[in-house]
Amino acid sequence: MSTPEESPSLDDALARARAAAKDISAALDEDQEPESDEPLGWQPIWKRPRKPKSKAAKKQELRKQRRRLQDAGKRRLAAAQSRRPRSRQNRIGNAAARRDARALSRVRHSTAWLW
Repeated sequence: MSTPEESPSLDDALARARAAAKDISAALDEDQEPESDEPLGWQPIWKRPRKPKSKAAKKQELRKQRRRLQDAGKRRLAAAQSRRPRSRQNRIGNAAARRDARALSRVRHSTAWLW
């Protein structure tokens, strides 16, 4: 297979790649930490330097967290209250209503004709 005339020779490409490799390795060997005065580009959040929060910001965050936890506790309490066993009198009334409904349902769904 022949190479086109305008493409560079293999030796030239190899020499350019070796020269670039030296530049790249020199750049990688440099100190990775940027200088403190030079501006940082975009960085993932886990690599960004921590900014200390002010006391007001901390208190505000704790207030929000406390409020969130209190609301969750109220929801949990309400859910537990709804699952508590009911009083006996209440259960008897419901059982009687269920029995009546069951009897009516049997009559309604039965195949017997009532004349």
